[in-house]
Amino acid sequence: MATPNEKLAQSLAELAMLQNQGARVIRSAQLSRTHKARLVKSGFLEEVLKGWYLPSRPGEPLGSTAAWFAGIRNFVSGYCDERFGDDWHLSPEQSLQLRSGERSLPHQLQIWTKSGHNQLVPLPHNCSLFLYRAPALLSSRDAPEEGGLRLAELAPALVAVGGGFFRQQAMASRIALSQVEDLTALLSVLLNGSHSVVAGRLAGAFRALGRTAHANAIISTMKSADYVVVENSPFDVAPPALPGGRPESPYVQRLRALWEKIREVVISNLPEPAARPTDIAAALKDLEDRYVSDAYHSLSIEGYQVTPELIEQVRLGNWDPEGQDKDARNGMAAKGYFAAHTEVAEFIQRELNSPTPLYDLRDALSSWHRALFSPSVQAGLLEPSDLAGWRNDQVYIRGAMHVPLSKEAVRDCMPVLFELISAEPHAGARAVLGHLYFVYIHPYMDGNGRLGRFLMNAMLVSGGYVWTVVPVERRKQYMAALESASSGQDVTEFAAFLGQLIREQTAAPLQRPS
Repeated sequence: MATPNEKLAQSLAELAMLQNQGARVIRSAQLSRTHKARLVKSGFLEEVLKGWYLPSRPGEPLGSTAAWFAGIRNFVSGYCDERFGDDWHLSPEQSLQLRSGERSLPHQLQIWTKSGHNQLVPLPHNCSLFLYRAPALLSSRDAPEEGGLRLAELAPALVAVGGGFFRQQAMASRIALSQVEDLTALLSVLLNGSHSVVAGRLAGAFRALGRTAHANAIISTMKSADYVVVENSPFDVAPPALPGGRPESPYVQRLRALWEKIREVVISNLPEPAARPTDIAAALKDLEDRYVSDAYHSLSIEGYQVTPELIEQVRLGNWDPEGQDKDARNGMAAKGYFAAHTEVAEFIQRELNSPTPLYDLRDALSSWHRALFSPSVQAGLLEPSDLAGWRNDQVYIRGAMHVPLSKEAVRDCMPVLFELISAEPHAGARAVLGHLYFVYIHPYMDGNGRLGRFLMNAMLVSGGYVWTVVPVERRKQYMAALESASSGQDVTEFAAFLGQLIREQTAAPLQRPS
């Protein structure tokens, strides 16, 4: 007779088979009642809508934001694929936002489909789908980096959005327009649809961005087809000029534009830095005096794919999410934190000894990351490959709507982040924005929160501020401010929160816990 573990392994094998066939969501009819009940009870499946299930991760409370925000893209794409096949896509406005590098989904996703009935489908955590009955669909394709969500293609989406989109989403508009290198697709949509008014708007938008050749080509082509075109810019304020040469990725453009947009907000919420320390020994002594065990961090969620190894662990009875290695892992984390902190102090010492600080973090961060996790690798708790460098998989942030960049975008954005930090003249902006965008990119599979705070403090101390600790008691406020800055692009709360901590801990160090 099969043991409970063997029965659960059988159910996991059924779930794995469906996932290997490409199923993003699980319909009730795809699993037997027994397998379904067993998987739900053990935490591997969670019902989102009646009869529609999302693979989940054991150990997460049922209905948690972590499981939902990690899986929302897969659920929506799987749900729409099952209901509508290829006959659906996100609205042109939301398609352009995601194409411009936006990593947070709105609470309500607008689905265009000929099979829709303009109804609202409620989803967990105040999210919903609005199924818009579209008279015609735009050309679209599924985006693997967005969990299979179907996005309207760039050219038809730019033609379909109204003038208000350019005013309300100026950054997304600018980045989307910058991706238009060859006008062929855009001109085809304009000409075939007799879009003379839209042509005037797009010509004005390109001219406002400094792309005169594109603007002139749209006007002359439309006129040669006997259309009357009146050019006008849809922007309230002319956006910054685009960089020359081949356009950068939308994620890089968004990073540059956001840094420039919010740096003054950050600076206005921080105290002025003191002069860079001349008594370096005293500065390092103060740093050591402030050392506390606050290895509090933002946990990443690695996903929900059932693996053969997991099935085998369950079958053999070796699966225990709160297993015997828990205390060993905590000990290795503390040891790694101390080793990394020591290397951060050495980095600060080098910067303070340099007459012209470089703020060269590229090699330093890799060194801190290795120090943070090498004890766990040496103890056999992690694989040696975990020290290799930037992550090679997607991660999620517990409870956050913001989804970190894809592994490909990480490699585009990290060199730009280092460039922006090095070029930033204000020490407070280097620290706060460096921390914010390091966590926004999330370049490692784990440890991003700890490394982000190490980066922040390296910039603070080398720039005339004190080492500043984020108290674990204020974790909720800290995480909420980070989420607001990452998802809502409102950095005020985050900058004010850190500015207050800097002021408080400049007056007196945070009391060391017993």
